[in-house]
Amino acid sequence: MAEGFRIKESWDRVNPDLIARAAKLPVSNISDVMNRHTGAPASMRPRHRQGVLAGPALTVSVRPGDNLMLHKALVMAQPGDVIVVDAGGALDNAIMGELMLARGVFSKIAGVAIWGAIRDLDSISKQDVPVFSSGISHRGPYKDGPGEIGFPIALGNMTVNPGDLIVGDWDGLVCLPKDSAAEILDRADKKHAGEERQYQTTIEGKYNGDWIDKNLKELGCEFIA
Repeated sequence: MAEGFRIKESWDRVNPDLIARAAKLPVSNISDVMNRHTGAPASMRPRHRQGVLAGPALTVSVRPGDNLMLHKALVMAQPGDVIVVDAGGALDNAIMGELMLARGVFSKIAGVAIWGAIRDLDSISKQDVPVFSSGISHRGPYKDGPGEIGFPIALGNMTVNPGDLIVGDWDGLVCLPKDSAAEILDRADKKHAGEERQYQTTIEGKYNGDWIDKNLKELGCEFIA
C-alpha cells in the first residue's frame, strides 16, 4: 500500500439525523460533555459571513503548501460533506481560494475546514458556506502531491476519521466520532438545556452563587476579614 499517497473511495458517514441535531447545539456545550479534551486548534477560525458547520468528514491530508488532493476531494465530495484538510498548520501557502470554494458550493458541500491557510478572504467572507482556516496567505499552492483522502487525519490534537461528525460555530470546531455521536449529543442536549435554565435564572436575578464559597473552602482558600 502506498502510504502517504493513496485515496480511499468509500466509507460510512454519520447518520443525517445526528447532523441536524448537532447543528442546533453550541460547539462549547458539545466540547464540555467531551471533557474539553479534544478540539481543533484555536487558530482555526470561521472566515465566512454566517452559518453553522455540520456534516460528515471527508478527510484530506496534504503536504504543506500543496493542494492536489483537495482538488480531487472536491470532485469526490457528496452533498452535505465537510471537507477537512490536514495541511500541517502551515501558513506560507494558501490551500484554497474562491475558485475552489465555488466548486464546493456547486457540489453542495456543507463546508470546508483547513488546518492551514486560505486566500481570497474578501470573497469568502461574503459567502454563507462555512469555511474555517488557521490563517490567510496570498501565496498560492503547488499541485504535486503527495497526500491522502479517506484516511484518519489530525488537526492538532483532534483526530478525525472519515465519516465522523464535524461541528463548527464562532467558538471553533469539534469532531464527534460517528460511532458515539448519538451518545455525545444526548449529553450535550442536557448540558444545553441546563445552561438555558441557568441563563433564565440569572437574568431574573435569582442566581445562587453559594457553590463558589463552598468550592473555595474545600480547596483550602483562606478568608480574611
